Amino acid sequence: MTTGIARMGFSVMTVFLALGVVLTASIARAEDPRVPDYIGTAVCADCHQEAYEAWQGSHHDLAWTPPDALHVLGDFDDAEFVHNGVRTTFTTEDGVFYITSDGPDGRLQKYPVHSVAGIAPLQQYLIETEPGKIQSFDVVWDIERGAWYHLYPDQDLPASDGLHWTGPYKNWGARCAECHATGYKKGYDPATRTYTSTQAEIGVGCEACHGPGEAHVSWALPGGDYDPTRWDRVGETGLTMDFAAGAEAEIQQCAACHSRREAFEEGNPLPGTPYHDAYRLSLLRDGMYHPDGQILEEVYVYGSFIQSKMYAAGVACTDCHDAHSAQRLTETNDLCTQCHSTAGNPEFPTLRLAEYDDPSHHFHEVGSEGAQCKSCHMIERDYMGIDGRRDHSFRVPRPDLTVETGAPNACNDCHTDRSAEEMAAELEARFPDSIHRGPHFAQVFARARIAPQSTAENIVALTEYLDLPGIVRASALELLHPMAGPELADRMAMALRDPDPLVRAAAVPIQRAAPAPVRVERLAPLLSDPVRSVRMAAAREFLDLNMRVVPPQTTQALGAAMSEWQSSLRAKADFPEIQIILGGVGLTMRNMPAALSAFSEAVDLDPQREEAWSIIVRIYAALGDMAAARDAVDAALVANPESVALRVLRGEILQQ
Repeated sequence: MTTGIARMGFSVMTVFLALGVVLTASIARAEDPRVPDYIGTAVCADCHQEAYEAWQGSHHDLAWTPPDALHVLGDFDDAEFVHNGVRTTFTTEDGVFYITSDGPDGRLQKYPVHSVAGIAPLQQYLIETEPGKIQSFDVVWDIERGAWYHLYPDQDLPASDGLHWTGPYKNWGARCAECHATGYKKGYDPATRTYTSTQAEIGVGCEACHGPGEAHVSWALPGGDYDPTRWDRVGETGLTMDFAAGAEAEIQQCAACHSRREAFEEGNPLPGTPYHDAYRLSLLRDGMYHPDGQILEEVYVYGSFIQSKMYAAGVACTDCHDAHSAQRLTETNDLCTQCHSTAGNPEFPTLRLAEYDDPSHHFHEVGSEGAQCKSCHMIERDYMGIDGRRDHSFRVPRPDLTVETGAPNACNDCHTDRSAEEMAAELEARFPDSIHRGPHFAQVFARARIAPQSTAENIVALTEYLDLPGIVRASALELLHPMAGPELADRMAMALRDPDPLVRAAAVPIQRAAPAPVRVERLAPLLSDPVRSVRMAAAREFLDLNMRVVPPQTTQALGAAMSEWQSSLRAKADFPEIQIILGGVGLTMRNMPAALSAFSEAVDLDPQREEAWSIIVRIYAALGDMAAARDAVDAALVANPESVALRVLRGEILQQ
């Protein structure tokens, strides 16, 4: 069959879209593995009382709670808040909390509060605008000030905007719930655009991290009937996540929520699932990270932590944080001096033994804010208006890099009255023999973000410098994607065999520039890579290939990897940005109806997606349906009346 298909010249994607029905049916007929059921945190508490008490009242416990008097902290006593002419009121009637504000049509509507997100420093309220459709409201409660405030005070977000609180980007079930719940499944139906979400429990309970507890209870109870052969993916104690497996396993489990990433599934993966089998981590991109890798946008923790020497040395989250209370082990410098001192720590033998918590090192008054390790080595940035988050890359302050790249530095965070040049000179005077000055990848990234072609060789050099963190090398590879040519594809082929899956996945798109037979030869092994994110990256690069260049022995692995990729896209069918990807697939396949359907779904979900409107217009024009092209561009301008690009496009269409 494969040989016949190859002779017919069908594309890879055409074949596997057809085979997808067979693959899905085959999977559905197979008997599902016996994964343990979730049993609830209350059952865990019977045996693990100390851990349960530490967890109670934690940010994990209160990540998502019911809308009752115990959990609602905001002022619902006829309070009002006005933003851009919209008057929002917060009231209580018969014990039910209500929010009256502009609904999806722009008119004032009264909604009961569906549930509550978070506890400090702010609390957000969730509203069910349609059955099963839960949205996160943009006016939130400041716990410390005791006042309402808007998350986006400088933005005008009318109801027609995709970023309005009723829009697709504020959908709780799609964008937020999986990290605020245990055993969450989104349950989105693309045909009806409805949600039937489920979860084992709201809030981050024991089983969100350890895995479903049914088999564990069977193992733990005296006289229990525990039989490990009955269960799928469980360890020695009947749990799917084994925290005794080491620092890397622990970090990846925490990173599932504490990272900026794209999920592959439509809810929580089973705890214990390797991170890169469940998510695609966002790299050090412009607008999300500063050129030196410092946090800029809300990227959470994992992407910065894996840049650090602490990560490279095997430091785990629980070396600094209590797993159950989610609090730091101490708020003082003792947290850092458990390792960074003259005594050191035998668990990390490569540490330099020295006096750090002393004015001879930090040059600040003992006990002052400047003498705190975190002030210099973990800069803090506010997100959601008031929520301070610290950078976990644990970097040495580099005001000299501020001068060259514009990246901020901890010194000028406090010493705002002095220039970066002055602070750089100060550090050089105080630490004349420092090993922490000199070349830095920030110098290359800063230039590459402005003029990548001018520094291409330096970017390549970063990818080949094996002492750099994997996320840095992967980010450098991503910068090379638009510059890929046959020679670069040859040079970067070695990166396809890198030990770090971030690097392997980022190296894949460069092979698009290689001749088709060479591309297949290089990428075929990655279709069977042990890491899902790499397999999917490889599968995407077969999309435009003719089946005749794909060896028969590769088709099974290609089919499986394609199926994984398709599954990951289906899981996010309610994301406008995913519909744009699906539209691109349709264009690649020259399937104009499929492309139109996907791009149209994107603009239905978010009318501000100008790029999708433009492609819709151009597809109609290419098909010779000028009436439809004119109607589409007019509809696009109704949704985006200020768009210069769409107005220019309309002029082009009217002239045809």
